[in-house]
Amino acid sequence: MAGAGFREDSLTGCRQCTKDTPLQEAHMTRARRAAWAVLLLAVAAASARQSAGPALIPNGSFETVSGSTPEGWSTHTWGGQARFSLADEGRTGARSVRIDSDAGADAAWHRTATLRSWSRYRLTAWIRTQGVAAQGDRGALINLHGRPEHTRAVTGTRDWTRVEMEFDSGADDAVQVNCLLGYHGLARGTAWFDDVSLELLSTHQPAPAVTIDATAPGEPISKYLYSQFIEHLGRCIYGGIWAEMLEDRKFFYPPGNRDSPWKVFGGARVEMDRQRPFVGDQSPQITVARGAPGGIRQEGLALVAGRPCTGHIWLAGDTSAAPVTVALAWGDSNAERLTVRIPRLGGRWTRTSLRFAPPASADNARLEIASSGTGSFRVGTVSLMPADNVRGMRSDTLRLLKELNAPLYRWPGGNFVSGYDWRDGIGDRDRRPPRKNPAWLGVEHNDFGMHEFMDFCREVGAEPLVVVNTGFGDSHSAMQEVEYANGPPSSPMGRWRARNGHGEPFRVKWWGVGNEMYGPWQLGHMALDQYIIKHNEFVDRMRKVDPTIKVVAVGDAGRWSEGMLRNAADRMDLISEHFYVQERPGVASHVAQVPAAIRAKAEAHRRYRQTIPGLASRDIRIAMDEWNYWYGPHVFGELGTRYFVKDGLGIAAGLHEYFRNTDIIFMANYAQTVNVIGAIKTSRTTAAFETTGLVLKLYRDHWGTIPLRVSGSPPPVDVAAALTEDRRTLTLGIVNPTGEAQTVKLAYSGIRPGTAGRAWRMANPDPMAHNDPSDPHRVRIEPVPAAALGDSVTVPPYSVTVYAVPAGPQAARGRRER
Repeated sequence: MAGAGFREDSLTGCRQCTKDTPLQEAHMTRARRAAWAVLLLAVAAASARQSAGPALIPNGSFETVSGSTPEGWSTHTWGGQARFSLADEGRTGARSVRIDSDAGADAAWHRTATLRSWSRYRLTAWIRTQGVAAQGDRGALINLHGRPEHTRAVTGTRDWTRVEMEFDSGADDAVQVNCLLGYHGLARGTAWFDDVSLELLSTHQPAPAVTIDATAPGEPISKYLYSQFIEHLGRCIYGGIWAEMLEDRKFFYPPGNRDSPWKVFGGARVEMDRQRPFVGDQSPQITVARGAPGGIRQEGLALVAGRPCTGHIWLAGDTSAAPVTVALAWGDSNAERLTVRIPRLGGRWTRTSLRFAPPASADNARLEIASSGTGSFRVGTVSLMPADNVRGMRSDTLRLLKELNAPLYRWPGGNFVSGYDWRDGIGDRDRRPPRKNPAWLGVEHNDFGMHEFMDFCREVGAEPLVVVNTGFGDSHSAMQEVEYANGPPSSPMGRWRARNGHGEPFRVKWWGVGNEMYGPWQLGHMALDQYIIKHNEFVDRMRKVDPTIKVVAVGDAGRWSEGMLRNAADRMDLISEHFYVQERPGVASHVAQVPAAIRAKAEAHRRYRQTIPGLASRDIRIAMDEWNYWYGPHVFGELGTRYFVKDGLGIAAGLHEYFRNTDIIFMANYAQTVNVIGAIKTSRTTAAFETTGLVLKLYRDHWGTIPLRVSGSPPPVDVAAALTEDRRTLTLGIVNPTGEAQTVKLAYSGIRPGTAGRAWRMANPDPMAHNDPSDPHRVRIEPVPAAALGDSVTVPPYSVTVYAVPAGPQAARGRRER
């Protein structure tokens, strides 16, 4: 995971030209040449300009006020310090907005304007300045967020000055208009803004038309493009994949502490025993007086009627404190309580099994550990899971993960890995020490370690990719980790693995060497030249114990990736890239971000192959091992954002872009799988696919492996095509990010597909529709009845559709497999 702060329009500077592959050239033709040529012809032929006036930017004169701010307008500061105010003076009316900065700021008043795609606009505004000074040619200006267009800047002390710009909307159906002081640099002084207006000059409704060309197929689509990423963060593993119902079951925090989920009740007194802890640094010692029961409890547990729970508890203590009871309660009466009675205690730790079969469902049940005796007893650890858990994992989550059918999972991080000691996660699970999560909130219980991850991969039918710690970790530890995973039982680490229950090697092929070491948010971050030395040392030692491993190196398009490729290319098989995009106004604009980000990364790495001697022959491709949308409130715990139909459309368009760039992108790991910006979301008792997970499953289930060139003018839809491995079936994907049905004309070269076939679709008239564990099927993948491809096909609004039809006898022969 990347650091939390980034500027949304940071990708625009990456869109540079380079030599294109046939598929990439087709995309360029489709998105930038043919469509714009049609648009410019339409602009030239427009018989009259349609003026919509200031209404296209509501409240552009700031006269309507809500509270202390102009209605519909917000503020944001990207750098420096700024003061925002509503001024009681204006160019034409009674008000304007104002930005002040003494030390310098990059800040704006902003609002969203709705656009017509494929239209030309004029944006005008009036700016007054006092003492505005800026770095370079920036000052006070208007820009379009996430796009390159902006007006000229006003500096110094100026009376009301008119600024304007014309721009083509392209596929964007909305845009954020910024009234800026600064802009990718700081400016100081005072600026007023007023009478911001938008005028529609001309518009054109594109007619999507494409040719599917089977004469020059692309590099085969790697199955690893459907990979996933799980991290010890939020409720991804604990509370998502792992079935444990209790928080802090090893008492990292003392019961009664504000950070502890455990409360003290009755007449009990709790002290932490640091001389004889069962696990970690401390264990609770509970002292009781004869009379009413006292002890500790944890609330907030969820029960399902008829679903048993099983677990265990480790206890020791004075014989006079016996018996100890462990009760699962969902109410206050004796009829709403199930109890396990432990009659004897002693000085040695004793494990007692627990089983409860609650007859009722509950959202706020509690587990109570209590005594009515005298003296004290100690609790080592306690565990409670649904009885239908699979080797400690949630059966409901596993069912969806098996449907997702990802071929590979990356683990354990992410930022987490740079502070993680893999040794903490092996051995007796109850004896593994709890730690403060080194990168995120909460406690790392170390219940899910190397062995559990391998169990997980076997259960879902996926390969493991293990990332080693190059942050606070060292190369010797990484070498030992590889030997622990892959070494024979006769090796030192292999013997340790065998003692921990797995004699045969895990045979982990894929290894990530570090995570985002370029970022100052990363534990152990260091300068590139120093990190290259560290990376090479790690890989040399890891390959010493297993020369067959495949290495994914840390990359970040720009200076870092270029430096790694120049100086460590012989010590990597793939190079990692990450990207996350936020919410953009409008659906089409929001969707377009993902393919644009993928395209920018691919183009950068093609340039490196042209400029770095010998790199092209090494064929080091990208592992985009973190990619996703990342925005919105945390509904499902830490970073547990919700996803909507529009996000599913963006992920589908992203998959199309991966298919166009198979010559340079080999692996992609959607981040993350469960809850944390996840494709699957869980409550405490149920799980559901997000829209993003649905489209990943859709393409994994039905998409071909031999990508075909798609040329012509697809906008406003996104079109991709591929043949299946046996070349008998043509698969065609169409993403429609607009609120209108779109008819796409189809032509073919080198292939004559049949018209009858099958199709599957995710569609909803509301782009903000979403699923939830309590309502898991509001958005779903549904088969399309009587699916056929002829000279054209019509797709509904806000939809992604995958067609599969017979390819015909002229299907092209594929290229070599990688």
